[in-house]
Amino acid sequence: MKRSSFELVETHIPSLRRYALVLLRHDEPRADDLVQDCLERAMSRWHLWRRPGNLRGWLFTILHNIYVNDVARAVARPDVVEIQDYFPAMAVPPNQADRIQLREVTAAIQELPDPQRQTLLLVTMEGFSYDETADITGVPIGTVMSRLSRAREKVRAASWGETRESGRRIT
Repeated sequence: MKRSSFELVETHIPSLRRYALVLLRHDEPRADDLVQDCLERAMSRWHLWRRPGNLRGWLFTILHNIYVNDVARAVARPDVVEIQDYFPAMAVPPNQADRIQLREVTAAIQELPDPQRQTLLLVTMEGFSYDETADITGVPIGTVMSRLSRAREKVRAASWGETRESGRRIT
């Protein structure tokens, strides 16, 4: 792997680490190990990357597959997960109602089943398309769409008490 190739990969390390932290429920040492394993695998298989392909998507796919294959079975999951690092810092300190709502949304995301949480974060926080998310997670696009829909509905219901039965349109 040439220096210029590493520089291409280096720009994606912060988002890979952020996703790894969420996958591993903010276990920083394990997240760092996961990112390192991802980078090692990418470097050793650099010849497999299809240029000018989607490098970011390829790296996220590697990270996700390592997590699923090697890490997911061994991770002891705590009852409470902090994902505040995933939310950008607010320019204006939130008022009490905003803090309560943020806490409710954060708790609702933490309680989602892993596949729904992963899909929600890849699409909403990392900005991947449904197709890219399907490629990264190795599931059909319809599964991505249903996981995303269920995740959004659960977060909305938990934080605002809205459900499909409430008559409101869930977007």
